[in-house]
Amino acid sequence: MHLAYPAVLAVLLFCTGLYGVLARRNAILVLMSVELMLNAVNLNLVAFDVWLRDALHAGQALTLFTIAIAAAEIGIGLAIVLMVHRNRGTADIDRLRDNTEPPGGAEADHEQTGKKAEATA
Repeated sequence: MHLAYPAVLAVLLFCTGLYGVLARRNAILVLMSVELMLNAVNLNLVAFDVWLRDALHAGQALTLFTIAIAAAEIGIGLAIVLMVHRNRGTADIDRLRDNTEPPGGAEADHEQTGKKAEATA
């Protein structure tokens, strides 16, 4: 089997995952797209390991390590998404920007609310 077939498939998977990360607004779909990208890397690792006929099978060992890291990433990521969805009612990434602090930190926010209170009084 030629190396080009799994390499082309890996490129297609990676590009699909990259599009999903850049274009999607739902956090769960972004996590799924990251998983697609990691699977493309795993496919390349195994394909090059078979093609180079590595006696130590380093590509396959690194693939197992990548799968373990991906499982931990998806577990923590889903826990964060569920917590945010429980608190906010949405998993939309654009709406998560409301969690950021204003420029200048909490002191600037306190000054702004004081000015608003004076203006309304």
